[in-house]
Amino acid sequence: MNRKQWKSWMLVSMVLAFAMAMMGCAKSEAGEDAAKEAQAVIYPVSIDGSEIIIGETTVQTLLDKGLKVTVSEMTEDKQIIEYEVDPEEELEANSYYSGASVWLTEHSFAHISMATDEENVRMGDAVIARLEFSLVSEEKAELAKIVFNGVPLSEMTREKAGEVFPDFSGDNNMWFSPAEQLDYKYFMSFDTEGTITSLSLEKKYDVDWSSN
Repeated sequence: MNRKQWKSWMLVSMVLAFAMAMMGCAKSEAGEDAAKEAQAVIYPVSIDGSEIIIGETTVQTLLDKGLKVTVSEMTEDKQIIEYEVDPEEELEANSYYSGASVWLTEHSFAHISMATDEENVRMGDAVIARLEFSLVSEEKAELAKIVFNGVPLSEMTREKAGEVFPDFSGDNNMWFSPAEQLDYKYFMSFDTEGTITSLSLEKKYDVDWSSN
């Protein structure tokens, strides 16, 4: 092989190496994108027809749909006072607020947590970061008002949960989202008869946990 042929071979080798490296980067990026998508599965829940998407739906959206959102405080004499939230109240940036409730019926409710982004916002513009239902009512009509990923909770038995969420894990009394699904977490619990007793949905936030 003379010098001219050697230079040509080197040039071709460099071009092929560069092309293969670019293909490798593309595959790597595609794999990372797929992993991110796997970690960001969003399942909607609705209350009496009003859809809530964790990390997107705001407090104001719930209020506009006629849902009652309240917070509770304990007085100095140990009395609990409950009052409806003020959507105009300012919340701090990069913070997480828990302890609020959204009412489903006169006697049943779900706990909610709110999160803020990089700027102070009015409470109405804070997003719902966590939603937790404690389903102690035996009334099927009340459970039917809550729909998780298209399934009314009146029909969400342990067996049904396994069919709807085959990638979840757990046992006869609980069914939860995969550990590698980092951004969103889902959890359901069931009694010995397979009837759902609780449901929680949560989006993870990197926020100032000192706010409450």
